[in-house]
Amino acid sequence: MSSKLLTRKHSQLYQLSNIFLLLIIISAFSWLTIRKLGLTLDFSILLEYKNRFQHGFLMTIVISFFSLISSMIIGTFTAIGVRSKILLISYLCRLYTQIIRGTPLLVQIFFFYYIVGTAWGVENRYVAGILILSLFEGAYISEIIRGGLASLDKQQYEIAQAIGLSKKQTINLVIIPQLIIRVMPALAGQFASIIKDSSLLSVVAIIELTQTTQEISSINYALFENYLFLGLLYFILTFPVIALSQYLEKKYSYAH
Repeated sequence: MSSKLLTRKHSQLYQLSNIFLLLIIISAFSWLTIRKLGLTLDFSILLEYKNRFQHGFLMTIVISFFSLISSMIIGTFTAIGVRSKILLISYLCRLYTQIIRGTPLLVQIFFFYYIVGTAWGVENRYVAGILILSLFEGAYISEIIRGGLASLDKQQYEIAQAIGLSKKQTINLVIIPQLIIRVMPALAGQFASIIKDSSLLSVVAIIELTQTTQEISSINYALFENYLFLGLLYFILTFPVIALSQYLEKKYSYAH
């Protein structure tokens, strides 16, 4: 067996042992906290509401999915607009990103839902929620894409022209592949934020996971069981995305 393989196995065992130790510490801390509060947790009470939890879980996935697509479209066009030679478009895109990134999502939800949505007759709560979340996340995604574009070496455009590539071929064969590699890790992390930020839509009574949990809590008064389970469900949704983000960061490390 080669030394490299042995080193790799030792590294994996070391990582697994540390993960196991971390789980023990977290479990011990959680158990002590529950003991100090004098709580007796009974998660079996949640089985009565499994259908409602499933519906809320599904709606969170649906809202997050469509918000992801919409925010990608908004973010891409905004990033292009910021670099536009037409000053009106450039300033408008910059103003949009600065306002959205400079104000809390909660304030934006109230403003767009009760003022803008009412003025323009947007009556469907889910459509309104997806639009609000898309506008918010789109501003952050545009900055990720803009940063990726700015990081590309300008000489690549000149080299592409020198070897006879058209502008369209340069974009498709040179710019886009490199841009995807550079922004994908950050975008994957932003997608996890979309899932978590969707919980704030509960303030306008959109029936997603958090709103469902609030309604169930008002019935069974099992706050600790409900919200611990809610946290677990969000973790189930976000962990694969976060893991993907970390994997992409390692795979496309700029240092290599």
